[in-house]
Parts: sequence; C-alpha cells; structure tokens
Amino acid sequence: MELPFAESYKIKMVEPLRKSTREEREEWIKAARYNLFNLKSEQVFIDLLTDSGTGAMSDRQWSQMMLGDESYAGASSYYKLKEAIRKITGFEYFLPTHQGRAAENVLFSALVKEGDLVPGNAHFDTTKGHIEFRKATAIDCTIDEAYDTTLEHPFKGNVDLNKLEKVFKENPAEKIPFIVLTITCNTAGGQPVSMQNIKDVHALAKKYGIKVLFDSARFAENAYFIKIREEGYRDKSIKEIVREMFQYADMMTMSSKKDAIVNMGGFIGMRDEELFRKASTFNIMFEGFITYGGMSGRDMNALAQGLDEGTEFDYLETRIKQVAYLGQRLRDFDIPVQVPFGGHAIFVNARKFLPHVPKEEFQAQTLAVELYLESGVRGVEIGTLLADRDPVTRENRFPELELLRLTIPRRVYTNNHMEYIAVALKNVYERREKITNGLKIVSEAPIMRHFTVELEKMD
Repeated sequence: MELPFAESYKIKMVEPLRKSTREEREEWIKAARYNLFNLKSEQVFIDLLTDSGTGAMSDRQWSQMMLGDESYAGASSYYKLKEAIRKITGFEYFLPTHQGRAAENVLFSALVKEGDLVPGNAHFDTTKGHIEFRKATAIDCTIDEAYDTTLEHPFKGNVDLNKLEKVFKENPAEKIPFIVLTITCNTAGGQPVSMQNIKDVHALAKKYGIKVLFDSARFAENAYFIKIREEGYRDKSIKEIVREMFQYADMMTMSSKKDAIVNMGGFIGMRDEELFRKASTFNIMFEGFITYGGMSGRDMNALAQGLDEGTEFDYLETRIKQVAYLGQRLRDFDIPVQVPFGGHAIFVNARKFLPHVPKEEFQAQTLAVELYLESGVRGVEIGTLLADRDPVTRENRFPELELLRLTIPRRVYTNNHMEYIAVALKNVYERREKITNGLKIVSEAPIMRHFTVELEKMD
C-alpha cells in the first residue's frame, strides 16, 4: 500500500482558540459595522483573513532572531539578508522595508508619476492604490481564462500578450514606467504565471524598452506550480526555478510576510545601481536607513532564514496540498470555487453562490459575513469593495470576479480545521436562498476603502 501524505513538520508549540456562540458573533459583527477587519482576534475562531504575517515561524527562524544585530548602520543582519536575497533571486542591490506596500511606496515614488500607465496581471489592492494615489492608471492585461472560475487552466495568472502589446503600441514608452507581473496572481485567485509567459512578457517589454517588475510576495508558490505543471521543470529544484524566474525581472517588490514566512518585513530588489541610489532617498525618508529600512536586525535574520526554508519543495508541497484539501472538500459540497486551486487560498465565487443578491449589495462581503455568523471563520472579500471606486467618475467598479478569499496561514492550522471550514460553508450554501439582504455602505475612505469601510444590512 502506498503511504499517505503527511506534513513535513511537527508541532512544537500551540495557541488555544476560543469558540463563540452565534449570538455573540451577531453582536460583534454588527458592532464592527459588518467589516471583518474590525473584529478583534479573540472574536475569531479560525482566521482566514490573510496569509500575510500570520504564518508560524520555524525553530531555526526563532533561533536566528536571537542572533539579530540591532546596529543602526551596517548591521551584520543586513549583510546576511543581502546575501540570502542575492543567492536566491540574483539581485545585487536591495533595500529593506517593513512590508510589501512600503516597498511599493518607495519604488513607485522613484518611478511613477501623474499620467503614467502601469499594465499588469490583475494588480492587487495596494499596488493599484499606490498607482492611483499618484494619479497614474493601472491596466489589467490578464488572460480572459482567469475570469472563468470553472475552467481548468494551469496558469490563470498569465498575461495576455496581445493586450499588453496593445498598451505598448498605443502609448509612448516614457509613459510606461514598468509592467508589474504578480506571481502568483492574488486577485485572479492565487493563480500562477508560467515560465514561458514570464519569458514572453520580458521579451515583449524589452522590445518596447519597458522595465519588468515582479510583485513577488508568493514567488516560491509560483515556482512550485511551474515545477509540477509546466513541461521541462519536473526535475528542477524550487531554487533553480526561482533563479530562472528572476532572470526576467529588472526589479522586484517583496512582502516577506508571505513566502518568507515572517511576521513583518519586505524589500526591493534591483539590478540598476542608479535606481538603487534614487530609491534609497525615499527609503531613508519613509522607512529608515538603507541597512535596516524599517526592520529590526532580528527580523532581517528571520527573513533570511525564511527565504531559504520557503524555497524548499517539501515545505511548499505541504502548504499547497493543504490549500487543495480545503478546495476539494468545497467542491465535494458543490460550492463554486476558482479552479485549479491557487497556492495560498481558496476563492469562492460569490456571484454564483448568491446570484439573487444584487451586485450593488456586495455579494462577496455578504457571504463573508454569513460564514462568520455560521462558524466564527473570518475570510476576506476580493470583489467590489476591494475594487474601489473609479478615481474619475467615483462610481463603483464591478470586477469580473466577485470572490470570497479563504486564505490559509502557513504551518498554522490542521486539516481538521479545513474540514470545519468546509462544513461551515456547506451549511451556508444549503440556506443560501434565505440570504436575501445584502449590505450597503455607510462610510468609506476615498481610496483602499475595504480596510476601514462601514456597512449595514439592507432592509
């Protein structure tokens, strides 16, 4: 008999969880104005809001924290991280930041100006926010297959080369500071980008004199999918695939809270020394001196170790198979989800789940609230609230996909937790016809509203 799959780690420390009652959750979510970001952590049983900074660090990462050098300038921890980044990604120049959106803020301050166009594959919220904050425009060039959640396509994060070339042809190169390639593509459902598409995007960008930026928060998960889905990579290690991927990038931003499995941290990788010097000015202004940049020495040590661990196949296989386990259980219950399953989360198609709720009443947010009321499970909306308003017309933007994201923290929950989540969502699905009232906005911020929006139930 073939041995069953087992996790590539054992548990050394546990944290207790408290179950709440339906009555308590009804009171809490109402007080939170139906925004799950406003819930206190102790009001949540299983937290699937994000995989950003919520993973469990290893014993080796904790050991490295004890060795952190907290010198303001020239800390040994900085040079340890610098060498880890060079070894894994190939970038010679880097700037540490406190997280991914800080890396975007620094780099975009150096490169993006009013009137610019930034094409890419379904830019995520902070990326689009930093672009639009600078009065520039993000242009989605994702392949159409990404928006059919029932279609089995191995690389739904791919860029449509015809869409991209149309942007390049119709606009002067000086108006396009870079193309941003998000690997994996979160907004499309945690979907990977193929190595062939990465090569083709790079070649097309070079043809028109455009730089390529990787949004690299989940680059290791992307490399895993290349290994198991793309011809010619089965026998290559994750680290070999990662080095090949980054050959086709001029620069990268990294939220290290994802694939580097730390609670806080980020960085920018660059090849160009002139860009490094220009960005350094903004890093010093916004983050800190260039050898710590908003991070402590102990955090840089843990990050360097996490980059090594996060690019090992056994770890990635354990992580991604747990995500797939939840996805398959939901499919067993006929719940509409994005397929194939992504690397960090399962994305439920709220438009198909609650087709009778008007899109103007925020179907995915309504579903997220119902799941929380059912079970204490906190997910997050990737839909109309996140898509925000058009910066010119101020009308709601209704994206192609209206999704509830169930994001799995790394090395935190067991498959029993996954089973609990699946049954909870099944219970909501069975009573979906009774969910007739959506939500309406009471108060919202002018940009990136989904973090702080206040809502109430429709009558």
